[in-house]
Amino acid sequence: MREGCKGGGGRRMECSWKTVLLLVCASLGVQYTAIRTLRDSLSGPCHGGIYHCQNRQPKDSRWRALCGDNTLPMETSVMASRRHILLFATTRSGSSFTGQLFNQHPAIFYAFEPLYHVQQAFTNSSGRLRRALDRRALLGAYRDLLLNLYTCDLRFLENYIRPEPQDHITGSFFRRSSSRALCSPPVCPEGGEGASGSGSQPDETWCPKKCGALNLTLASIACLSRGHVAIKTVRVPEVGDLRTLTEDPRLDLRIIHLVRDPRAILASRMTAFSEQFRAWKIWNATGRQPRYVDLAQITSTCRDMADSAETMLQRPAWLRGRYLLVRYEDLALNPKEKAQEIYRFVGLEMDESVRSWIAHNTNNSAPPTSEWNYKYSTTRDSKATAESWRLRLGFDIVRTLQTLCNDTLSLLGYRVVHSVADLRNMSNSLVEPRPFQTLV
Repeated sequence: MREGCKGGGGRRMECSWKTVLLLVCASLGVQYTAIRTLRDSLSGPCHGGIYHCQNRQPKDSRWRALCGDNTLPMETSVMASRRHILLFATTRSGSSFTGQLFNQHPAIFYAFEPLYHVQQAFTNSSGRLRRALDRRALLGAYRDLLLNLYTCDLRFLENYIRPEPQDHITGSFFRRSSSRALCSPPVCPEGGEGASGSGSQPDETWCPKKCGALNLTLASIACLSRGHVAIKTVRVPEVGDLRTLTEDPRLDLRIIHLVRDPRAILASRMTAFSEQFRAWKIWNATGRQPRYVDLAQITSTCRDMADSAETMLQRPAWLRGRYLLVRYEDLALNPKEKAQEIYRFVGLEMDESVRSWIAHNTNNSAPPTSEWNYKYSTTRDSKATAESWRLRLGFDIVRTLQTLCNDTLSLLGYRVVHSVADLRNMSNSLVEPRPFQTLV
């Protein structure tokens, strides 16, 4: 007799015990598959899923050398000793330059602005988020991606990279050339020190040309082969947005909050992003403020920097031991000393390659050779550029900005000027000695 469920027309359905048992078994099977999939996605390369070393042929020496015989969960075998570093900044604050302090360390896997892909996926064709709900969802997506990158699961980026990667391979990874790890073996067999190692990158295309499309599988392996992970981002507004990551027991997160004089940030943005800051450039050239100038382009930056610094001063438990505030001007004037302070904070030794990079890339007075080089070059005469904005911004803009961002300037230790002569007098620095606590 055929087993099954009988019922209908409002009557209670009755099922045989065999049918019920089959349904229960099917449900358990679905749950087991889901749990196993989740475990594999969280365990990362060399510890599960398609990347498990045991699934590789013994003759593949590259996988065997990187994975070895260690198949312990990532949380116990790797994560306990890892440092997870976040360079938290705003656009044109010197973050590309500062990020090189981590990129040059051979034991650090450095990722340059991976959150860019998330932002692009969340914005519409006009480049603006559609609703406040989108903004909250965007911050949640940022945190999810950061967590996955810190556990070396670069596959997670495939949710956002467009066009979508095929077989875990993409030619659309943002600013790949800015990461030595993504332009060196095993990710790039032909890679090495190259332009990225010297700090003098001719343009953004040299790495893809030399290495071909990026294999995210090998990128994950390269991440695990290095002891620590550092990520740079200018896309998280305020340090409070990172609280859930600081409280995650899987991470040992250290946040370097890079700030810069808002007047210098504005001057740099006007040069690097001429189209977006066209009204500001007209104002600077004519001395007359256009009615359509968008003051929020800088006031929101001032507010975000001040909010994060004020959060630090409150010394919340979730931030203690995990936050260091660094002024770009202090780093530019004393790069070796500040770099050493940063490395002490993250709990790592500063490698000789970092010292060498600082020596070769902080005393270059040659002008940029291209627009790309101006925007993204990390080679400069750092002492000369720290306050060079004072020779480029008109006093009317400076005075307006000082009114709009007065609290931020005061909190972070930047002096205001009261005349054109004061503004142009480069012998008097506008950077005060550290008036505040920078370490929580």
